[in-house]
Amino acid sequence: MYEKKKNYKISLESQTCEISNPASKFSTFCFEWTESIVQAFIVVVVLMTFLFRFFMVDGQSMMDTLHDRDRVAVMRWKYVPKDGDVVVIKHGQEFDKPLIKRVIATEGQTLKINFDDGSVIVDGVKLNETYIKEPMWLRGDAEIPSVIPQGYCFVMGDNRNHSGDSRHKMVGLIRNEDIVGKAKFVVYPPSRIKVIE
Repeated sequence: MYEKKKNYKISLESQTCEISNPASKFSTFCFEWTESIVQAFIVVVVLMTFLFRFFMVDGQSMMDTLHDRDRVAVMRWKYVPKDGDVVVIKHGQEFDKPLIKRVIATEGQTLKINFDDGSVIVDGVKLNETYIKEPMWLRGDAEIPSVIPQGYCFVMGDNRNHSGDSRHKMVGLIRNEDIVGKAKFVVYPPSRIKVIE
């Protein structure tokens, strides 16, 4: 008689475990999913805050490298301007909207632009500008410095004859601190996803 009661108790405990187990698994599943979503959100916020920002190209000044309404990912973490980089700029000297241009020369470098043949010479070396849309003839109204001052850089669009850039007073030389970061990728539209050269 004692044995039967003992077995009966074990059987009830076993049934109780089986009934509560699915609820426990579901709770664990929900908690793990919530935790994963929160962690993913935190990672995205950190990346957006410290590493990347997204920017939409407005206009044709960077064609054919970038097209109007392309979305680009901009790397901003401890960025220091370098020759040839495509960068996003907060604003120009008198132009208060964000810009996207190519760095041509940085602080301390010598610069000469020959508007007769469209050549650009930095530190005595003629640039091999395979990225420009067409030969440059547009001069602009700003004085081209022979040496880029400390803390500044000189930028131009790849579509040289249709670009407001450092050749123009309203944009002028760009302060390094006004550069948001380097444009690394086109992320939209899908047909144009690429690394920016």
